[in-house]
Amino acid sequence: MIKNCISIILCITVLSSCQSKSSDNGKDYAENKNLERAAQTLDSLYHHYGVEGTSLLRETYPFDDQHKATYLASEEQADLPNQYSYLWPFSGTFSAVNILFETTKDAEYKRILDDKVLTGLEEYFDTKREPAAYSSYISNAKASDRFYDDNIWLGIDFTDTYMLTNEKKYLDKAELIWKFIQSGTDDKLGGGIYWCEQKKGSKNTCSNAPGSVYALKLFMATEDSSYFHQGLELYNWTKAHLQDTEDYLFFDNIRLDGSVEKTKYAYNSGQMLQAASLLYKLTKNKEYLNDAQAIAKSCSSYFFVDFKDENQEDFRLIKNGDIWFTAVMLRGFVELYTIDNNRAYLEQFNRSLDQAWSAMRENNGLFNTDWTGQKKDDKKWLLTQAAMVEMYARLAFL
Repeated sequence: MIKNCISIILCITVLSSCQSKSSDNGKDYAENKNLERAAQTLDSLYHHYGVEGTSLLRETYPFDDQHKATYLASEEQADLPNQYSYLWPFSGTFSAVNILFETTKDAEYKRILDDKVLTGLEEYFDTKREPAAYSSYISNAKASDRFYDDNIWLGIDFTDTYMLTNEKKYLDKAELIWKFIQSGTDDKLGGGIYWCEQKKGSKNTCSNAPGSVYALKLFMATEDSSYFHQGLELYNWTKAHLQDTEDYLFFDNIRLDGSVEKTKYAYNSGQMLQAASLLYKLTKNKEYLNDAQAIAKSCSSYFFVDFKDENQEDFRLIKNGDIWFTAVMLRGFVELYTIDNNRAYLEQFNRSLDQAWSAMRENNGLFNTDWTGQKKDDKKWLLTQAAMVEMYARLAFL
């Protein structure tokens, strides 16, 4: 197993020191509350989830070696207790550190990304099956499922890192992963990407919407027009098969028999919001901006609720649900903001994240999942903490 090049103590020291210095792009940690909160939460994440002697992380805090994941395709795999987190929660740290590096241009985050996050990530890289890709659990354990959406999230992050650094090793990874994603497509239902390599029973918004974002970002990185056309095709396919035409939001998946699972999750609509925004940036076709603004309006209505805080102030609060889904939805709102400069939606996120800091966060620096602050979680999930880092860091950038 690959050994960690930076100790947890060093990582904590680095992150703690960030609060008293300015980054290269002029953002001062002490004056930017969201940036300071992101740094402190990443500090807490590594302190509570780190595993001495490795770059891997625990899935929960407190650690529960009998924890059973509920998001896997294989029941047999879900029943196996594991020492380390599955790929999906671990991958959240990639997004979190990436956006901290983008926001601050701080070389320390680049070192954490390379020497800690990506070193740990390689433990999940599976070259035994072709095309090579990242498996849902570490590759030296029993073979585990490989999810197309898990790999898409990684591909997006690798592409973002390449565009930040211009270092080809990141683009190589992004393009390698894209080959795996292409292997998850066929003509059934007229196209689209499956959810899981081992269980091809549905084509899900969570693989196709970010698949479109991924392909469009690859086009931006490479200027290879084939990526643009694939991104546009995935966008159109997802709209045609999974959009609710009444409110512009997106259903979860379509099964091969044509039946649709109609649950609406924040990240699915958020990724179509981001894809529409990217398409507008690339084409200047007003149709895509109209799409993005319609999705954003409905996301704001559907995924936020009226709330009165402890000071009896009314505002729109993020609705309870998966915290990481909300973080991914925020990506779409940020993309739209870079086009129309409308801060109203971002202020809703800002207000909710102020609420989170005062009502959801415990003394150990970790967050519960109830935005109202009324309910506490016995166990804290790694991905929840990574998502909070990402959201604070994204808002600090603006």
